[in-house]
Amino acid sequence: MIKIICVGKIKEKYLMDAISEYQKRLSKYTKLQIIEIPDSNEDNIEKNLTVEKEKIEKYLQDKDYIITLEIEGKMLTSIELSETIDQIQQHYPNITFVIGGSYGLHDNIKKKANMALSFSKMTFQHQLFRVLLLEQIYRSYRILNHEAYHK
Repeated sequence: MIKIICVGKIKEKYLMDAISEYQKRLSKYTKLQIIEIPDSNEDNIEKNLTVEKEKIEKYLQDKDYIITLEIEGKMLTSIELSETIDQIQQHYPNITFVIGGSYGLHDNIKKKANMALSFSKMTFQHQLFRVLLLEQIYRSYRILNHEAYHK
């Protein structure tokens, strides 16, 4: 199963439509669970990160392979991501991706991760990034199943 824990709610219809489309497409290959953690509105960054950390930790399980999405993470090609997903699924029942909020992720969440993954050195709006992640997970399953997909 793929779990995506993300900080923030999706408000824009076009993003909700894209997410829904990839959820439908991925259902052919794996179970998918998307868990939305509300943005914290505390008065400083460290408080925000701490509140969000506590909410994220409720959904992390010891049997999960945890991948945090971080600018400092490892960059992979789509083929390398598909191979990584394939290897992980041979040993873990769940792959859990964690997308932070406006201020990123608390260091304790980063320390719990088995892997830190980066899509780019650029910063993406975290709601849009959810769509990018889903597309790459879908692409990975297409690659693993030797199915054609737009290049």
